[in-house]
This record gives sequence, C-alpha cells and structure tokens, in this order.
Amino acid sequence: MTDLAERTVCQFCRFIPGAPEPKRADRSAVGTMSVAAYRYCEAVTTASGFGFYIHPPINFALILEDDIMRWTYEGAKRSYPVQEGARFPGFGEVFASIAPAGLEGLVPPFLSPGSLPGSVQIWSGYFVRTAPGWSLLSRGVANYQNTQPYRNLEGIVETETWFGPLFTNIRLTRTDIAVQFHKRRPLFQVQPVRRECYQEPPFEMLEAASLDSDDWARFAATISPNADSNRRLGHYAVATRKRRRSQP
Repeated sequence: MTDLAERTVCQFCRFIPGAPEPKRADRSAVGTMSVAAYRYCEAVTTASGFGFYIHPPINFALILEDDIMRWTYEGAKRSYPVQEGARFPGFGEVFASIAPAGLEGLVPPFLSPGSLPGSVQIWSGYFVRTAPGWSLLSRGVANYQNTQPYRNLEGIVETETWFGPLFTNIRLTRTDIAVQFHKRRPLFQVQPVRRECYQEPPFEMLEAASLDSDDWARFAATISPNADSNRRLGHYAVATRKRRRSQP
C-alpha cells in the first residue's frame, strides 16, 4: 500500500478477489428512507450519508441451532460449523500467493465466533488504514430498515496504527432460521472519526441564566421559523445545503 495521499482519510486494500468495492454511504439509506425524511430532514440524511458501505464478499447464510452456529454459502454442498473459525472458500491459496515468505500461514478467517452467545465476526475481504489522527467507527448501516434478524455491534478501531482485516461483529437475534447475507446489500458502515472526538473530549456545563443576548438571538433564529405556519418545509435542509455549497 502506498502512503496516504493528501486529504485521503481512508485507504482500503482488497484481499479477496471480487469483493464488492466500498461505496460512499447513501443519504437515502439504500432507498429505504421515506420521501418526506429524504427531502426535509437534513439531520437524518446527513447521518445516513456519513462514511462508507461495506458489503459481504460472498452470498452466505448463518444459522444458530442449540447454541451451535453453522454457515453455508452460494455453491456449497452443505453447511459448516463456525466454532473453530471459517476461511473464505479458496482464499488460503490466494493468500499464500501474495504473502511474503514466512507469512503464508497468517490467513485471516472469514468468520470467527464471537465472545457473546450468537455472535460472530465477519471479515469484509479488505484491510484498511486511516490518515494520522483518524480512526474508524464500525456500525450497522445508519437508518437502514434491515429485515434480517441480526444487529451489528459498534466499535472504534484506531486504524491509523492497527493495520489488519476490516470486519464487523454481529449478533443473531433469532434461532433455527437461516439469516441471509447478500453482496448487493451493505453489511455494515464505517465512519472516519478524529481521535480527539472520543478520547474524553472536554465539555462545559452552563445554566440557562448564563446565556447572553447573542445566544438568545441564535436561539430565536433557530426556533422562530418553526412557529410560522406558512414556513417552507425543510427550511433547515435548504439553509444547510446552501451553506455547504458556499464553503470551500
């Protein structure tokens, strides 16, 4: 991998051939957001579009039966246990062909059992690193209406220094049914965050009585339009987008 270019925050390196490329997150939450929310709720669409979508590298399914998790994949003849970890099909040979001498045995697993019951770690097929001072928040897809019975666990990895597989941890919420994962649907979302944003950033506590005239003026500018029955829908969204276009 080359050094991070100026202004490049994330650098993704594909290890599993054919794994879907990361995509910029979608402000419509993969088309599942209501039209009203998409048009008028800038806070929701901004959160939805923050970061990158990561898709699974293969179509596969997980099933949890009697505390035993098994998996199968498109083209497999049967299901396989996850308890000892599972490699991506055929990836051992691929990794051996690209790894330096002595590192051939360090094949990243595709699936690893989690520490919580019904949980599993899923590798995207990518390695990742970030620019100095940046980390990655790994989470479920923001505001996505997921119908599959699982949830992503959130975590922050300091990918500036930790260089390794980009993964998500999920926990199945139902047993005895096959939970499907498809390459077309994002599996998780990663969002770059500055380290100082989560390492106990300082904050200040004020009482309302301490607000000055400028504070009250800002409050009035924010709230007054909501009291106008003739106000234009989505005025906050319009103002925010206009401000972004005017910024360098």
